[in-house]
Amino acid sequence: MLVERTAKDFVYDVASENPTPGGGSVAALVGGLGGALTNMVGNLTIGKKIYADVPEDKKAIMEKNFNEIEALVDELLDLVDEDSTAFDDVMQAFKLPKDTDENKKLRSEAIQSGYKKALEVPLRCGERCHDVLKLQEVFAEHGNINAITDVGVGTLLAYAGLEGALFNVTINLKSIKDQDYKNEMEAKVERLLADGKSLRDSLLEFVYGRLKA
Repeated sequence: MLVERTAKDFVYDVASENPTPGGGSVAALVGGLGGALTNMVGNLTIGKKIYADVPEDKKAIMEKNFNEIEALVDELLDLVDEDSTAFDDVMQAFKLPKDTDENKKLRSEAIQSGYKKALEVPLRCGERCHDVLKLQEVFAEHGNINAITDVGVGTLLAYAGLEGALFNVTINLKSIKDQDYKNEMEAKVERLLADGKSLRDSLLEFVYGRLKA
C-alpha cells in the first residue's frame, strides 16, 4: 500500500515515470496532512493549562471537531491508495473488443461508466478536504497560540487537497457524454471550490490576526 511506504519512497514514487501515484493520491495525502496538523494543535490545546482560557462552548466544539477530523484523516489516507486504481475500469474498458456494432456499443458504455467511477474517488477526496476546512475554525481561533502557524499550514494543505482533487474530477468530466450528469458534477465542483476558497481565506485571517497580536 502506498500509505505504508516511507515518506522518502513515496516522494520518489511520485517523481518516477509511473503514472501512479499521481496528483490524486498526492491531493489525498496533503489533505490528510492538513487534518493531522489541525489535530496536532488540538492535542497541544485540549487538556493543557491553556485550555482553561477556552470558552466552555468552544471546548465542546473543539473536542467534537477533533474527533471528526481524526476520522477524515483516516478516510483521506485510504483515498491515497484508492486513487491509484480509480482509472483501472477505464483502461480495461478501452481493451474491450469493437469488432461489431454491439461490441462497440458495450465498449462505449463501459468506458463512460469507467470515467464516472474514476471521478468518484477524487470527488470524495475534495469533499473530505472541504470537510476538514469546515472544522478548522475553532482551532484557528482558540488553539494553542504557539502552534498557530500549524493551523495555517493545515489550512493551506486542506485547501490544496481540495482543489487538487477537483482538477481530476474536471479532467474526467471532459470525457463524459451524459450532459445532465456532467452539468450536475460541474456545479458541485464550482460550489466546493467557491466555498473552499472562502473557508481558506477566513481561516488565514484568524491565523494572521493571531500572529500579529
